Amino acid sequence: MSEPNPYADGEYKWGPGQQGGASGGTPAYGYPQDAPGYGYPQAGSTPAAGVPYQPTLPGGVPIPPPHAPAGSGAPLLSLGDITVVGDQIITPAGSMPLKGAVWNAMDMSRTEEKLPTVAIVLAIVFFIFCLLGLLFLLMKEKSTTGFIQVTVTSGGRHHATMIPATGPDTIHWVMGQLNYARSLSV
Repeated sequence: MSEPNPYADGEYKWGPGQQGGASGGTPAYGYPQDAPGYGYPQAGSTPAAGVPYQPTLPGGVPIPPPHAPAGSGAPLLSLGDITVVGDQIITPAGSMPLKGAVWNAMDMSRTEEKLPTVAIVLAIVFFIFCLLGLLFLLMKEKSTTGFIQVTVTSGGRHHATMIPATGPDTIHWVMGQLNYARSLSV
């Protein structure tokens, strides 16, 4: 036999102890009765106060936070992937002692100056109308490309990094940082 249809007269018949609407005492139709809701704290649970977020690998294995070597403080200098912390030079290949380190830099960048296409077009158009169009040929566009290579040698180890040149003054900034690193290495 079939059960009676609660929707037969177009209105839902609530069972004993049920209240209408989603804000009632029981979950809405179709939701699991015992499954926790996603993203919302459950009744009786307390949030983990003061517990920082801990990233995990697949399988729930926690990733240990990166730590600087013991006895170190804040980074004193950072050039590309070379960082000076305390009395250590930290590179992706490992740590080197800061004392006695030899620092070098090589400028492998170039700055080109060219006449933009817009200047040529404006010079031709305004030359026809008035002779002032030749002033547009004075427009120049500078672009810097390349890298500045920084190398450090200490404790029988060697590491090199490339710093992209964003302008003609990048080499001056790198040399200032390099001179500071040299003063720390004495």
